[in-house]
Amino acid sequence: MPKIPLRYSYFAYGVIQAGLTCSIAAAIASIPFADEGQFFQHWLRSWSVSWLTMLPVVVSATPIIRRLVDRMTNHP
Repeated sequence: MPKIPLRYSYFAYGVIQAGLTCSIAAAIASIPFADEGQFFQHWLRSWSVSWLTMLPVVVSATPIIRRLVDRMTNHP
């Protein structure tokens, strides 16, 4: 399997983090639709919209957050 160059690691992190976070949040928001048998459809639609919205935010914020955390923590 080909690997992503290290300089794009923040982007790969952002894609995975946004996808996972949005997936969990959409599942929680979709619980009321489980009784109607609409859980999966609602979850998929909610996840898609939230992931497409959050991906640019996460990818843009990740380098800033990393620099902030680096300033707040001790380094060897």
